Amino acid sequence: MSSSSPRPTSPQAGRRDLMGAAVCGAAGVLAMTGRSTFAEVPTTEPAADGPVGASFSKKALRPAGAPSADVGYSPAILAQGQKLLFISGQGPADLQADMETQIRQTFDRIGLLLEAAGATFANVVIIRSYWVHMLRDVEIFRKVRKDYLVEPYPASTAVGTPELAIPGLELEIEAVAVL
Repeated sequence: MSSSSPRPTSPQAGRRDLMGAAVCGAAGVLAMTGRSTFAEVPTTEPAADGPVGASFSKKALRPAGAPSADVGYSPAILAQGQKLLFISGQGPADLQADMETQIRQTFDRIGLLLEAAGATFANVVIIRSYWVHMLRDVEIFRKVRKDYLVEPYPASTAVGTPELAIPGLELEIEAVAVL
């Protein structure tokens, strides 16, 4: 930002500038060292039916003091690969269906996007879910996600919100995969 440019006036603009600087800084460190920051960390071998990509691997990190609140996700995932896939928030096809069906439809849509990129759910390293009725629906989500996600389970965050962008939408799930 030049000295003649105005300073950000909103919290959102300030966060965008901070995130942009962080990404540029991380890219600069990688460019200067000429190596991945994960190069010296042991990783797991991908399952035979799992991740696509010869150089892809992921490992769950579960240090003492950072327990999972539930099975089906890892406190952290250390991933290595050549490509990142960012999947925008997806929702169900039928907003009138029961919540289990809506969650399955949402994961099915994510699966289509993974497949289009040459990936599977084994490549997913983090999911974020947004809920209008989180306390009511999160237990169903915890059950269903295990039908789609594979070990080591991705990191996961669930967020309750008063509303989502589409009227009537009660859940939205986004994902990041490493290929």
